[in-house]
Amino acid sequence: MSVTYEIRGDVAVLRMSNPPVNGLGIATRRGLVESLDRALDDDAVRAVVVTGDARAFSGGADIREFNKPEASQEPTLPTVIARFERSTKPLVAAIEGLALGGGLELALGMNARVADSAALIGLPEVKLGILPGAGGTQRFPRAAGLEVALNMIVSGEPVKAKRLAATRLFEKLVDSDTVGAAVEVARGMVGGSLPRVRDMRVEHPNPEGFLGFARGAVAAAAASYPAPLKCIDAIEAAVKRSFDEGILVEREAFAVLVNTPESKALRHVFFSDRAASKIPDVASDTPQREVRRVGVIGAGTMGGGITMNFLNAGIPVTLLETAQEPLDRGLGTIRRNYESSAKKGKLTAEQVEQRLGLLTPTLRYEDLADADLIIEAVFEDYAVKKAVFEKLDAVAKPGAILASNTSTLDVNRIAALTARPESVVGMHFFSPANIMKLLEVVRGSATAKDVLATVMAIAKKIGKTAVVSGVCDGFIGNRMIEQYGRQAGFLLEEGATPQQIDHAAESFGFAMGPFRMSDLAGNDIGWAIRKRRLVEQPDLIYSKTADLLCEMGRFGQKAGKGWYDYKPGDRKAYPSAEVEAMVAEYARGIGVPPRDIPDSEIVERLVYALVNEGARILEEGIAARASDIDVVYLYGYGFPVWRGGPMFHADSVGLFNVLASMRRFAKGHQGSDWEPAPLLVKLAAEGGSFNG
Repeated sequence: MSVTYEIRGDVAVLRMSNPPVNGLGIATRRGLVESLDRALDDDAVRAVVVTGDARAFSGGADIREFNKPEASQEPTLPTVIARFERSTKPLVAAIEGLALGGGLELALGMNARVADSAALIGLPEVKLGILPGAGGTQRFPRAAGLEVALNMIVSGEPVKAKRLAATRLFEKLVDSDTVGAAVEVARGMVGGSLPRVRDMRVEHPNPEGFLGFARGAVAAAAASYPAPLKCIDAIEAAVKRSFDEGILVEREAFAVLVNTPESKALRHVFFSDRAASKIPDVASDTPQREVRRVGVIGAGTMGGGITMNFLNAGIPVTLLETAQEPLDRGLGTIRRNYESSAKKGKLTAEQVEQRLGLLTPTLRYEDLADADLIIEAVFEDYAVKKAVFEKLDAVAKPGAILASNTSTLDVNRIAALTARPESVVGMHFFSPANIMKLLEVVRGSATAKDVLATVMAIAKKIGKTAVVSGVCDGFIGNRMIEQYGRQAGFLLEEGATPQQIDHAAESFGFAMGPFRMSDLAGNDIGWAIRKRRLVEQPDLIYSKTADLLCEMGRFGQKAGKGWYDYKPGDRKAYPSAEVEAMVAEYARGIGVPPRDIPDSEIVERLVYALVNEGARILEEGIAARASDIDVVYLYGYGFPVWRGGPMFHADSVGLFNVLASMRRFAKGHQGSDWEPAPLLVKLAAEGGSFNG
């Protein structure tokens, strides 16, 4: 049963039971109305308490019903809330765990609310490009006050109930027996007038001034997202209009937002996040290996960042380096990072020392013998990794998982270096590893299912969004970014400048354009990869301008010069006359006349190069689904979230239109690069989509 019915003396307790977070699906909504009617019809029942369980009062809409007919079947959530609001007996919400979205809106429809002080309270709908659609923009400002409600609704961020203690939201906050406290509150309301949130007035000393300030701040911060400003419109209606008029404003705004491209993209991202953790042939109940201690090899930027992920999650780490100096340098960097967080108020001094106390530095491979998971983060060179894995295989205990942080190398070849290829997996972290959310989990041909299940669970524990990739050069992300970079190089040869290309990409929504990104990462890294690939593919075609740049010693920000010039202590990218002269001379030498290139063409060539390679990756089974590719680009490469990822963006444009643009590009400079993937051609012909 989605709602159970219990009698405590003269109070009926309705308990939602729809795991995992008591989503308000059709069965739960019907159960609530039927149970309330039962309580109202029973003369022995004088009051009603509605609750969930220790994990959740309710997390809101049941995501299993999104985009399905059940979501709009009666009773809808507004109908349920209206029914509760008309109750002739006191109705009290007992909130534990969390009350989010529709769950909080449901509680706001009752006469009073009692909450555990640690419960999470919020209206996160803006993160899906919509606004609370069941009265949240009207009731929450009345109960919590204008400033608190607006900040929470516009940001979508939840807060603990105790932070709302000074508002009118809760009748009582408790630290235990929430239901018992709610029963007593409900009994105390018997025979008195029944307060309703809808009858309150929104409190604020200067609502007009605050709304004007908020509108200006939000317009500047959320330029690509229409939902935050629509939230303010609806909240303003709560201040200036009657409740019923405000509800109409909210519903009209919801109807507009739910059909915007941004909301469709954000909802795609929401479901893609959840789908990425599901591996088609690895059952959710697959047994996992125990991971109590982790080993990390390499104390450089990447190894240090990887180490911090595990320390943050309370997992002890043994950090190995080959010499004392780089080990000390790495330990110093980790400490400085933590101390910087402490100065910003993100950690206490005690927490810093607790995390550092979990770290054991060493110069001996033998000290990794008790590690359950060992991750190498050494230089991206097969010979270096070969030496590491041969030593690891000799010292690691049976059952230990051996992981490579390689970004391009063959995981199968690395696994073959060991006597335990089933225990070898790729764990490609993105820099800075302690901050970036993405983790590419590379599945070798021999990688065991329990290893995959374990690594995916560990990724979640350390706060990463993990995406499984098959083995190929560059896996999902770097294989695609190579094509993106190739197009950027060809655009240079045709007359565009680094700053024009970066500006076009950033105007589209990328966090950084290709050249600023390369300068940040280090141009020599790509140079080393190209040298390796040229040995394997002597006929590889790409713009030689990137190699010429490195031959000039322009390795990026760390060298003070790259595609751009940099000043000491200043990370701003300044256009370089030297680079522009080098590119122009090279283009003349290969006979490419300069032309004016519109920003729209720059964006299409960069993005459609990603899309075409993504289609090949899907064809080859390197990625399980198109949405996995989108997740990689959203969390690893700065693709604009409000566009949903490259594959979703292509679906939005229309694959027929994408293919038509590619065929136009095929007639220009380096046109052979635009051979369309067969899957793209097939889907375009069928009127299909990658995420269909």
